[in-house]
Amino acid sequence: MIIEQPAPNEPRRPQGPRNPGDAWVIAPDGQRYWGRFGAAGLLVVDPHRGILLQHRASWSHHGDTWGLPGGALHENETAAAAALREAAEEAGVPAASVRPRLMSVLDLGVWSYSTLTADVTVPFEPVISDQESRELAWVPVEGVESLPLHPAFATSWPRLRALLPVRPVVVVDAANVMGSVPDGWWKDRAGAAGRLLEAVSALAVRGIPAGVLGLPEDAWFPDYVVVVEGNARGVVAPDVPTPTDVQTPAVPASVKLVRAEGAGDDAIVACARRLVDEGRRVTVATCDRGLADRCGSAGAGIIGAGQLRNVLAY
Repeated sequence: MIIEQPAPNEPRRPQGPRNPGDAWVIAPDGQRYWGRFGAAGLLVVDPHRGILLQHRASWSHHGDTWGLPGGALHENETAAAAALREAAEEAGVPAASVRPRLMSVLDLGVWSYSTLTADVTVPFEPVISDQESRELAWVPVEGVESLPLHPAFATSWPRLRALLPVRPVVVVDAANVMGSVPDGWWKDRAGAAGRLLEAVSALAVRGIPAGVLGLPEDAWFPDYVVVVEGNARGVVAPDVPTPTDVQTPAVPASVKLVRAEGAGDDAIVACARRLVDEGRRVTVATCDRGLADRCGSAGAGIIGAGQLRNVLAY
């Protein structure tokens, strides 16, 4: 591939020196892609107003089409952070007002584009803040395909639209996950539960590989319900990370702690059944076969405690 710098007079955002990522990647077949380190965009979903779309300026690549706010990744920047930063710069999207749900990556080998789907948690009004937008608009989901879409977005939209109703949640059998490794957890069950909660909170921020949950695309940002029992009920719940800038996705109230009054298994089954009835895509993390059977009968999927620990990295 070839890296080609933008023209000296090409508009840039924000004003000031260009980032090293602001360059064209020329593939062997001659196709041009913006972003030396790849690019990312934000698909913002508001339950009442629809999808936030950007009407691209005529001079831009595939100008006069509608697509997602987004742009080139900075060097060493994650795709999620880039999508949030670009959306803030181009459309005034406050990172603290949206919650990531899904990451989809188009990897062409020489270049990649990552789409972060995020739900609005605090309503906001988008603001045109650079020369790349003709207008910004909330478009009802059923009206998106009636617009002249950016070709790449037109290709990915049917697949992403089909996933909008999917809202996953992971119910964690804390006793079983803690007990899967003999690290002395039985000496201080509340302390061990605290470490587990911290690890789950960190996972909620960075996302879980889609394959672990049996879901399509690349990564998801589900809700988590951690159920503790016995002496572990004395755990002090850590604060869920709340960012002060756009570098870290906001995850408000994504980790919930449930202190089982009686048997932990009964609380887990009741929780799984309630969430399934609410239309959620439920996965229970446990290696207890009896509990797995009960949760499966309630409509939940199952992953082993070891599978969860592998992605928790604690």
